[in-house]
Amino acid sequence: MKSSIPSKNNIGISLGAAFLMANSSIGPGFLTQTSFYTEQLLTSFGFVIIISILLDFGAQINIWRAITLSGMRAQEIANEVLPGLGSILSFLVVLGGFAFNIGNIAGCGLALNILTGITFAKGAIISGIVAIIIFWLQEVGKMLDQLTKFLGIFKIGLTLIIVYAAHPPLLEAVHHSFVPEKISWIAIVTIVGGTVGGYITFSGAHRLIDAGISGPDQIGFVTKSASRGILISSTMRFILFLAAVGVVSKGIKLDANNPAATVFETAGGRWGLFIFGMVLWSAAISSVVGASYTSYTFIKHIQNKWIQKERWMISAFIIASTGIFVTIGKPKDLLLMAGLVNGFILPIALAVMLIAGRKLTALKQFKYPLWMETAGWMVVLLMGGMSVFALIDKFA
Repeated sequence: MKSSIPSKNNIGISLGAAFLMANSSIGPGFLTQTSFYTEQLLTSFGFVIIISILLDFGAQINIWRAITLSGMRAQEIANEVLPGLGSILSFLVVLGGFAFNIGNIAGCGLALNILTGITFAKGAIISGIVAIIIFWLQEVGKMLDQLTKFLGIFKIGLTLIIVYAAHPPLLEAVHHSFVPEKISWIAIVTIVGGTVGGYITFSGAHRLIDAGISGPDQIGFVTKSASRGILISSTMRFILFLAAVGVVSKGIKLDANNPAATVFETAGGRWGLFIFGMVLWSAAISSVVGASYTSYTFIKHIQNKWIQKERWMISAFIIASTGIFVTIGKPKDLLLMAGLVNGFILPIALAVMLIAGRKLTALKQFKYPLWMETAGWMVVLLMGGMSVFALIDKFA
């Protein structure tokens, strides 16, 4: 099916989908995980980033291509492979997205606490209301494209200021990114899970087919969009890593409850903490939007009059996430665990997409490059094995 959308609009949608995927991953969990593991691994964390980028490409491009070639959402493809499998995948993805969204709302509350002094709970409630209003202001697709591009560029620009102030050991960081002094498998699984695990890897692809971009003639376009998403999130990851390693290399211990805040405050003082508040709120609210939208796309196919009310369902998702955070709390542990759990969802979802490429008529007619299919199965095996190893290591 050839898209009837003009080329100029396609480019805008492509960038919007890339930034949606990237912003979905660059949330409070992203900031927490990157700072937490940088303190553990120091400059060797750069190696974790590089490995995660390679695994991200193997996962993301295969999944985006399968979805846009078929014109079906991931859960619909899964049901074609095996009846009922789509429901299981939807349950896992929505559950993972919900867990992350509670952490995202917590990040919003913490950010407004830093910026204005109001309580975490009030900040979370205000941010939840803002997120709901965003979905009701205009057509959802256009809003996602515009908002995610702005927030993505905003976060990267502010964090670069902190990198400059932190004076990281650049040569050592580059060297150990390729020749690490130590390796952490649990860090790799958590980072990959937090970048393309769970709902995140489907966010941009579902946005593209919602915009009518699908079919074999769009495959090059889709591949570029997926690659851009990975590069955007990886750029932010590496920038934050440099800021964090600049701080911890000076012997400063990060706050166990909010490691990223220590990075910004140490590097920039009071203004650094203010910048952290802005980065955190931008990261959190964009992730709330991304998680809520993508989670909804996994139930969108259900023919029910209430489920078809897109804005109402997304609003209910945000309200539920906000309510649980306000009553339960403990976002840091939840964010780290959500990244680990979503690391398990990735190999399952990717395996389904790869099997679909061999089984479904809509996908078999377009022959996948052997190297791409091989890379996809390598990610399934590596992430599946490392996820099991990381889980055993965590609870041993």
